[in-house]
Amino acid sequence: MPKKIGNLTLYSVDDLHEMLGISKMTLRTYLREGRLRGRKLGVSWYVTEEAIREYFEEPHQNSSPQKKKKKTENRYIVQGINDLVSETEACDTISEVIEVLNSQAIISLFQVQIVDKETDEITEIIKARDFLEQHA
Repeated sequence: MPKKIGNLTLYSVDDLHEMLGISKMTLRTYLREGRLRGRKLGVSWYVTEEAIREYFEEPHQNSSPQKKKKKTENRYIVQGINDLVSETEACDTISEVIEVLNSQAIISLFQVQIVDKETDEITEIIKARDFLEQHA
């Protein structure tokens, strides 16, 4: 059952699986890879109706340049995810993030916040290990 927050409807992976008939594993992969836009709240992924529509629409000519442009406009915050690790490090480039993460003893205790430089909005929070898999 989708969650309603004001006028926003959030669909879980289970909801999408039932509605679309796509396996849960495939949906999680699409979310992790960014093919389907969603947010992770705790351990569960949630997707808006708008993101579902975007996924099934034909790609626009302008969509690729915008994505490339956004990548250059991000900054990154590497931070510990529990009380044992209170470290926080701000980075401007992906290579800086990789360097900071590689210097850590236990990568699973860290996450990376991807922040839009213009709006200062957190666009994604990703586990450190997943970040390294995507960018290393």
